[in-house]
Amino acid sequence: MKAVVQRVDAARVTVDSIEISSIARGLLVYLGVERNDQESDADYLAEKIVNLRIFEDETGKFNLSLKDVRGELLTVSQFTLLADCRKGRRPSFTDAEEPVKANALYEYFIRKASESAPTAGGKFQAMMKIESTNNGPVTILIDSRAGRLDQ
Repeated sequence: MKAVVQRVDAARVTVDSIEISSIARGLLVYLGVERNDQESDADYLAEKIVNLRIFEDETGKFNLSLKDVRGELLTVSQFTLLADCRKGRRPSFTDAEEPVKANALYEYFIRKASESAPTAGGKFQAMMKIESTNNGPVTILIDSRAGRLDQ
């Protein structure tokens, strides 16, 4: 499971010109579910993201987490994070999980994250418009399979 985490002042998702979710200060997360991901991958990412210290304290240092600042989380499913561009000019998405399993893990991630922070989501498999006001900008890539210290 891969996540692109962006610190934002605000973010919103619209589908067919209708706003389906929005957040104020917090984190916008693009989440890609990889073939053979498990709930443990979602558990790891949810815990890591809500506790990631990427908000500044009173001295300007990254010492505060989403939970510390009482921020919100907006998670958008994005299978294109699993694109393999090594061969040819068209990305391959063979590493992305099939839609039924991917949606189940996406929804599981949202439920898990919502235990620690107010959490909203996009609409799985919909053509979404995502608007965000990045803060920093601060953008971090996290891969649940890449060098986890708890493995």
